[in-house]
Amino acid sequence: MTIGIIGAGALGSNVARAFGKVGIAATIANSRGPESLADLVAEVGPTLTAGTLAEAASADIVVLGLRWSDAAAVLNTLPEWQGRIVIDATNPVAFLAPDSPDRSDPSNPLAAYGIKPVQHGRNHSSEVIVDLLPGARVVKAFNHLDVSALVEPDTGAGQRVLFYSGDDADAKAQVGGLLGKIGFFAVDLGPLDVGAPLAELPFGPLAAGAFVKV
Repeated sequence: MTIGIIGAGALGSNVARAFGKVGIAATIANSRGPESLADLVAEVGPTLTAGTLAEAASADIVVLGLRWSDAAAVLNTLPEWQGRIVIDATNPVAFLAPDSPDRSDPSNPLAAYGIKPVQHGRNHSSEVIVDLLPGARVVKAFNHLDVSALVEPDTGAGQRVLFYSGDDADAKAQVGGLLGKIGFFAVDLGPLDVGAPLAELPFGPLAAGAFVKV
């Protein structure tokens, strides 16, 4: 099984670190090219390789760690997915510049966190992502925790919980197994139409919940 990570921001980088801690090999890519990832590769170690977007996207399991605003532009450059598994770790939020007037918008309950919700007109954002990934088996995961928690599955009191959901039983089984390998207690929330809205930032009822299996 090969693993790719598309996106090397805070989320993608911490997923790479989580894999590296337990010796899981992965290829990570961003829009700036492999050379820009030299420091991250040196930090994580020999299990992490920097590649092109096409190389990361060709893996058996691909973690999608893009910002919402970049997802369509990046994914529209890639070929059909031919049954490969894509872990949708995106959330429909926009990141605000430090001097943005939106940071003091009283109608935005997330202004203090430097983000604002993005309206996408669907029941949940994974419906948008599925449309951008023809032929993929999509599983929602990695999106509901603070990214810093992704490298700390053991709280000392127990295992952090990571939720996942999807419509393909085999894809979910593989993703659930992967989450377990990196130290999390994986909880299946069911099909995408059920699980994705529950764990989707910013307003899913399970989003940002610090659940621990003791």
